[in-house]
Amino acid sequence: MNTVSLLMRITAALAGGYGLAALSSVAVIALPMAPSEAVLLGMTGSFLIHAGAVVWVFAVRSAVRAWLGLGVVALALLPAAAWVWLGEAA
Repeated sequence: MNTVSLLMRITAALAGGYGLAALSSVAVIALPMAPSEAVLLGMTGSFLIHAGAVVWVFAVRSAVRAWLGLGVVALALLPAAAWVWLGEAA
């Protein structure tokens, strides 16, 4: 693994993992449950999501696949998070 690839993976693990965890914690609010329970589930689940993203980034063959994997999951969560951000979940 060369230096550029390693730096791309570290950036994906830190920034991409954080972004994915934040997006998932917002998307959980769209679930049909009490808002206080959804917030608690989203915040505790975000730690698992971030840890899983870090493992994923260093488990795949290339840094490009790591970024693509994080992007696919983020795109899957984006509609639910947008629904919450636009105020439809309230």
